[in-house]
Amino acid sequence: MNKTYVVGHVNPDTDAIASAVGYAWLLNAKNGDQVLAARAGNINLQTAWALERLGLDAPELLADASPRFGDVARRLDSVLPSQPLREAWAIAGRTGFAAPVVDSDGMPYGLITAFSLFRHLSRLVGDQPNQPQQKLAEIFNQPSDAAADKGVPKFHANWRIRDLLPRILREERNEFWVIDDGGAYQGVCRQRDLLNPPRIRLILVDHNEAKQSVRSLNEAELIEVVDHHRLDNPATRAPIRFWVEPVGSTSTLITERIQQSGLSAPPAQAGLLLAGMLSDTLILASPTTTDRDRRAADVLARWALVGGGPLAGETIDTFGRQVLQAGAGLVSRDPDSVVNGDLKIYEEGRQKFAIAQVEVTDHLELADHLDGLKSALENLKKEQGLDFTMLMITDVVGGSSRIVLQSAPPALDELPFPHLADGTLDARGVVSRKKQLLPTVLALLEG
Repeated sequence: MNKTYVVGHVNPDTDAIASAVGYAWLLNAKNGDQVLAARAGNINLQTAWALERLGLDAPELLADASPRFGDVARRLDSVLPSQPLREAWAIAGRTGFAAPVVDSDGMPYGLITAFSLFRHLSRLVGDQPNQPQQKLAEIFNQPSDAAADKGVPKFHANWRIRDLLPRILREERNEFWVIDDGGAYQGVCRQRDLLNPPRIRLILVDHNEAKQSVRSLNEAELIEVVDHHRLDNPATRAPIRFWVEPVGSTSTLITERIQQSGLSAPPAQAGLLLAGMLSDTLILASPTTTDRDRRAADVLARWALVGGGPLAGETIDTFGRQVLQAGAGLVSRDPDSVVNGDLKIYEEGRQKFAIAQVEVTDHLELADHLDGLKSALENLKKEQGLDFTMLMITDVVGGSSRIVLQSAPPALDELPFPHLADGTLDARGVVSRKKQLLPTVLALLEG
């Protein structure tokens, strides 16, 4: 629990993954911190391609920030059931509260605690004056299994503590097993630690809205935000570092921090940051692109496009076109994966809605998939309890979008885009959800 996770938004895009990987690398390199890159959802096709191209592993999945049993478990020394009780007693003396009895297969057998030992002694000595007396040395030469509590509950290391609190409070025990997927011994936890578990430390990148973040964010300790989107940040218990800038990608901000630290990212990590930036800015052609993005791209190219590296021989343009091509198209994807792949959920006034975005290289392929996409948007609306849904289909070659609306409110009849015969809207020149489409939608909903 002394780890810090850097994590992007749910339905992460390449910029979210790259920012998490890049910033975790910087904090580890600069401060020697124990920082891990994480992801709040599945990797999309473009990001999977970039990671494979660069020889990098996907970040750890962190779908929920609620503390787990494994977070408070202590892997205490253990004894076999046949080992003398004196050896378990020595372990309990060192741990201060318990000695696990674990069989030769690594499976929990029983716990020796103060209560279980007292109960064992009571059985041996009893309260009758004519009860045969045993020397303490004889008792401690007995096998450990005789004094073990074999009814101790077992909790999986990945289970959320909060889900089992009612059962924990009903138990008359203070110690519990923590086990792995196969039921093997992972550790022991105490009730007092379960009632007040330590919080996961989180740094959010590429988002600051709680509803776009990892689940159970309120159960974590939020320590920093690095983002380039509008503000709708969660409340915090204490002041945090909060860095939000109007640039084209969060990868730009991470690159600037690396440069300010006097460091240079390794070629693979620099290449991933470059992929995140070029994806978010459509190879520096999006209206969200700033001079800072262009300068950061040049820096990343110097770090990433080097001989001997995974991107040797590439240029910003050739690599950028590969990145966009890797995530574009509707043919090889089912409609549900399209609308859930790059999805943001918003709330404005009394309206809760989603805007999804997918990239293509030509709008001609839309005709064969439109009905399926509309059905997928309707399913999304029902599953998420939304008032309406939108899909922005962006032609990354032509620099234009088509918009599909499902259950749109009357206010959106005023969207400044022509209606086409197939029911979609022709948003020429619109490629940015954040800067071009969302502000217009929010303005109309606000009236």
